Amino acid sequence: MKAALLEAQGQPLAIRDDVEVQPPGPGQVRVRVAHCGVCHSDLSLIDGSFPAPLPIVLGHEASGVVAEVGVGVTGLAVGDHVVLTPCPPCGTCYFCVRDEASHCVAAVGILTNTLPDGTTGLSRGGQVVYRGVNVAAFAENVVTPATGAVKIPKDVPLELAAVIGCAVQTGVGAVLNTAKVEEGASVLVLGLGGVGLSAVQGARLAGASRIVVSDPVAARRETARALGATDLLDPTKEDVHARSLEITGVGFDYAFETAGKASLIEAGIACVRTGGTVVCVGAPPIQEMVSFMPAPFVISGKRILGTVLGGANSLRDIPRYIALWRAGRLDLEALVTARRPLADINVALDDLRASRGIRTVLQIAS
Repeated sequence: MKAALLEAQGQPLAIRDDVEVQPPGPGQVRVRVAHCGVCHSDLSLIDGSFPAPLPIVLGHEASGVVAEVGVGVTGLAVGDHVVLTPCPPCGTCYFCVRDEASHCVAAVGILTNTLPDGTTGLSRGGQVVYRGVNVAAFAENVVTPATGAVKIPKDVPLELAAVIGCAVQTGVGAVLNTAKVEEGASVLVLGLGGVGLSAVQGARLAGASRIVVSDPVAARRETARALGATDLLDPTKEDVHARSLEITGVGFDYAFETAGKASLIEAGIACVRTGGTVVCVGAPPIQEMVSFMPAPFVISGKRILGTVLGGANSLRDIPRYIALWRAGRLDLEALVTARRPLADINVALDDLRASRGIRTVLQIAS
């Protein structure tokens, strides 16, 4: 099949047409990938912010059509439209039975870039090819556990459905699942990429009374306004901490760091009130450290929460977000600002590096 390979960190992706994919085994499905969003997590692996085994097929925010089902698969059939997810819940492990499906043992592939049994199902010229971020969707086909492909109605545009796979699950979920923001709360969102703008929508859905956003890109701030933000801050011209106190009097109830920068986690800690909560949604480069004084932190009763994929149970949340989109309460269209063929993937990555647009969605197969 055709796939975009990362063969050396820091180098452009190479489009290859000789990547081999194994047929689905028991409990697995093969999905013909239709569209895949370009996410900052992919860029972190490409540019070396996170280590990755090579060669690797990245791409984890995708939609497609079931092309083949393995033995024992129920609930999915050839021709079904699906959204792929990096965290396929097994439903029976320690974490799944405690409603922590995003930590399922099957989701370890986000770190190992393999299937749960240590294989990848991908190769090229006899060499193992790794499946990036547990999906590997910059390719014409993906083989995944059946719960990694969530069925959606066929009238939902696949190019919009793709962004639910990561940006929407992560951003909206961080608000609704991880923080459980209550009605009337005040919220600060630091960073307005696809995940940050989804967090803005999550805060609106939760009934937050004040949704303040901070991002250096004016166009992204204006998109946030359209999606529910009440106040827009330009961190290159304003002191976000000082403005936080001016706006709230005491600091925010919740701050969401969505850009993957340790400095913004520290800013969030400063900007929340006594007893407030900072949610670390982005993934800073692995060498970055967060620094704060523990005594004042403990005395203030502030909390720091981590989250992966917004604490999603994809089997529950993907249908929920589609229902909210149908009801006009969740805007997917605003997140997709460019559409490109797979051949232009390196152009899309350059746009992401330069903060041009929000989400580029690649067309993988027709």
